Amino acid sequence: MLYDKKSLDQLRATRSSWQGQTLRPSTDRFSERRGEFITASGEPVERLYTPLDLPDLDYQRDLGFPGEYPYTRGVHATMHRGRLWTMRMFAGFGTAKETNQRFKYLLKQGQTGLSIAFDMPTLMGYDTDAPEALGEFGRCGVAVSTLKDMEVLLDGIPLDQVTTSMTINSPAAIIWAMYIAAAEKQGIPLERLGGTTQNDILKEYIAQKEYLFPPEPSMRLVTDTVEFGSQHLPLWNTISISGYHIREAGSTAAQELAFTLADGMEYVRWAMDRGLDIDDFAPRLSFFFNAHNDFFEEIAKYRAARRIWAREMRHTFGAKNPRSWLLRFHTQTAGCTLTAQQPEINTVRVTIQALAAVLGGTQSLHTNSRDEALALPSEEAATIALRTQQVIAHESGAANTVDPLGGSYYMEALTLKMEQQAYEYFEQISAAGGVLPAIQQGFFQREIAKAAYQYQRETDEKERIIVGANDYVDPEDRINVPILEMDPRGYQRQIARLERVRRERDNERVGTALEALRRAAEGTENLMPFILDAVRAYGSLGEITGVFRDVFGAYQEPTFF
Repeated sequence: MLYDKKSLDQLRATRSSWQGQTLRPSTDRFSERRGEFITASGEPVERLYTPLDLPDLDYQRDLGFPGEYPYTRGVHATMHRGRLWTMRMFAGFGTAKETNQRFKYLLKQGQTGLSIAFDMPTLMGYDTDAPEALGEFGRCGVAVSTLKDMEVLLDGIPLDQVTTSMTINSPAAIIWAMYIAAAEKQGIPLERLGGTTQNDILKEYIAQKEYLFPPEPSMRLVTDTVEFGSQHLPLWNTISISGYHIREAGSTAAQELAFTLADGMEYVRWAMDRGLDIDDFAPRLSFFFNAHNDFFEEIAKYRAARRIWAREMRHTFGAKNPRSWLLRFHTQTAGCTLTAQQPEINTVRVTIQALAAVLGGTQSLHTNSRDEALALPSEEAATIALRTQQVIAHESGAANTVDPLGGSYYMEALTLKMEQQAYEYFEQISAAGGVLPAIQQGFFQREIAKAAYQYQRETDEKERIIVGANDYVDPEDRINVPILEMDPRGYQRQIARLERVRRERDNERVGTALEALRRAAEGTENLMPFILDAVRAYGSLGEITGVFRDVFGAYQEPTFF
């Protein structure tokens, strides 16, 4: 223990004296600001934190040293002194060629990893020319309907030298297969491919709602990718367990933490039930967190996440390899905090959020652009967002020491509280029967909805100030940031390429591959080899997901009140 009882008793007496002799005269003369002092999640913040807020803190048990269990202070001994985080800017719009050009531009500007955003038809498993896709081409990401699109998207990019993150969930196995096949065409073996597939279907049911199939067959597909990756792609993170979208839906920081880790543990259970050894796949699980506005609360969230995950992997699931205990995570600044009003202020918000991610020990970071409340990022705005990371890395001093806020009474109290709240949620999820039953009962959805309502109420009533939106409003505010415009002829070119692929491919081979995939889906085999065969034959995304829709059915969320 850091503090013995005698010292704490003396401190308690000293604090009481301070309150009477120093604090009260000060507050009598200068009253504190009006309103509640709360975090972004609505948690009360005390005036002062001391060892009295951490009477049971044990340094070795609760903090330790960076690179050692319980990893509260970081997963690597030197953290950013040894290697800076990967600067991985999320990008994708219009055609594969347009996005390929943006990737190359960002790499020239110093970006160190790719992150692919896909458009809505791709996210929902439709080809660009599907009736359901009408009007959505390239608007929120790049369109990928066949292997040919992926080849164009990655043209000229050395996939054995750059790691790639792909934000794709329901059709993740198919898009990953396209990436693998494109790399094969570049002559790059599977064992040299590094990157991450988001592939987190549970958070789709909980928050983002981009699901296709019922939970059980969807979890089968995820488990298939985990098994295939552990056998053939040792450098690939097959799931990026995502709290980001849970927070964007309106959750608190504690809900983001608890629900994300609960999802992660559910994936571990499914993989172990498949017969996989935890130490064969757990080292390649990664996480994806939000960086919201409350600077200290966000840092505490990351620190608590590492400690909880290490404990659960080691003691609950019995992982023996220390690499299985590590919670490695990517961070993205909070899109939900960006305002269309006075968009230049978003650069300030993003800087604070990015600094929290760095001080919290992130392994990878995307910084949002100032114009994202209005449109897809312009080249200029994306460059400023990237430069924000570079200034933090090279000018701020934030990367010079490990866990610089560790030992702060406030930070340690926040970290402990976040951990306690997470375990309270774990108990509620367990009482509901586990993650899948809790989803079916609407538990996660109701908790997030209540938190989102509370935050919006506080904003509407100006209990929570949003600069430029509900206070410090500029009536003359004019949007003067450049807005990205896509090539209006891109849609026609995309459709022409898709039609050419269908015309020139070996359609008999495609039919055979799709039929083999259907039989495998009706059985219990790992589906990745069959998906790869269909992709290599230039079967389209829509054709492959069509097989799964036929076999697995489509998911309809129950109505919750």
